[in-house]
Amino acid sequence: MSFSFTAVEGRRDLREFIGFTRRVYGRDARYVPAMAQQILGWRSGEVPGVRLHLLRDARGDVVARTTLHTDADFDAKLGKRVQLFGLTEFLDEDGVPEALFDAVCAAGRAAGRDAAFGPVSLLPNQSGGVITSGYEERGFIDSAWNHPYYPRAYEASGFTRRFESDTWICPTTADPDTTFAFDDARIAAEGLVLHRGDKKRFREQLPVLREMLNDSFAQLGYYTDISAEQLDRQTDGLAYLIDESLLLYLTKAGRPVAFVLCVPDISEYICKVGGDLNLRNQVRLLLTRSRYRRDAVLIIKGTVPDAQGHGYMRLLSRELQRNLRAGGYEFLRSTYVERTNPGSAAQYEAMGGRPLHGYTFYEKEFH
Repeated sequence: MSFSFTAVEGRRDLREFIGFTRRVYGRDARYVPAMAQQILGWRSGEVPGVRLHLLRDARGDVVARTTLHTDADFDAKLGKRVQLFGLTEFLDEDGVPEALFDAVCAAGRAAGRDAAFGPVSLLPNQSGGVITSGYEERGFIDSAWNHPYYPRAYEASGFTRRFESDTWICPTTADPDTTFAFDDARIAAEGLVLHRGDKKRFREQLPVLREMLNDSFAQLGYYTDISAEQLDRQTDGLAYLIDESLLLYLTKAGRPVAFVLCVPDISEYICKVGGDLNLRNQVRLLLTRSRYRRDAVLIIKGTVPDAQGHGYMRLLSRELQRNLRAGGYEFLRSTYVERTNPGSAAQYEAMGGRPLHGYTFYEKEFH
């Protein structure tokens, strides 16, 4: 069968791009769609260089979708020029995955790239990825969920796994004072101050978090610095949803040294509205947000390099565990943790947690 790979042009193409996931997943609540507003922003040029594409079969029906973009900082991190692709969904039909990946690679070669890497939206430290196990477990916000045929299709097309990881799920039943014991005498002795999130001052707190985030993760192979503009886009609309007790950071003698950011898991609502958080749906969510306090999602946590190994994350974890229990949360889910970073997973193991989904990105070098 022949296929055509074309850029999204008009409104009909855009509707088909956004709506294609319904054809792939139906109403399967394990899949959490990407935010429609994010896709609309990319299409409008809010993030320069992101191009939306559709793969159509000979009948003109959409059988796959993806985005294409590049990032100079990520190129420098990997030491090669990569063609990035994201929001990649495809049907399990003869020739479809092969045609999609051939088109992605052809675009990369034509642009002088050395390899294709993805799926990322827009970078690995933002979102993307493919789950490789745990398909019976639902996905959640800022994480992936896909059918079992996805990794098979990537690997049959010559892609290899990069940055293999796991997502985690932890009960909140562990006693915080036992699980994360910390000598409170150190707090005054070391000039430690614990700070909580503040909805009214959230924009003021973002630069503090960004500085710690970039310092903490610079050593990871997939991570590139997040600019102030990128962080603004990623957190746009988050302030009104935030549970102030789940955003915590620690300063030592006035200097920020460690942080953890969790949010209520609104995945069920995102599925219900098909990823469309328009103003009306935002208001509805705001009015019903108390329904979505069973689970929380740990988006990111870190300690700046010269403060690591001193137990500061243990102190934050103790406070977080206390607040989760006080807030009525039953489970904490975590976005992916690389398997080469066991120290980061230690908190979840201490809580009695377990890996939820196997997780990976894919790369294919051009020869």
